[in-house]
Amino acid sequence: MTRPHAIRIKRVYESPSPDDGRRVLVDRLWPRGLSKERARLDGWLREVAPSTELRRWFGHDPSRWDEFQRRYEQELAAPERREALAALARFAREDTLTLLYGARDTEHNEAQVLARVLARGAGADRTS
Repeated sequence: MTRPHAIRIKRVYESPSPDDGRRVLVDRLWPRGLSKERARLDGWLREVAPSTELRRWFGHDPSRWDEFQRRYEQELAAPERREALAALARFAREDTLTLLYGARDTEHNEAQVLARVLARGAGADRTS
């Protein structure tokens, strides 16, 4: 069995680092003002991002964080998300995986939830 690697979380606007491993954007929308060259992505998985409805409802309001996490985990459990989640889990087994997001809030964003779900399912270590 392959040993799992770390799952990291980083704002997509931060400079890439050699420690990032595979860099995957997990937002539904492309980050404002960021060129594809500067982002240096290895992938963009819109399929794992929160639905537009959930994203708009949450609006990065920390008072809605607990409910957002619950609803987002429900969305991630849907059959149409399994393939994208499996790809992320495979990336985490093969190399360090850095989940990239665009939100200003470093504590209340979908990458935090996604990393926790992946760590539970993939057995990977999580670091920020």
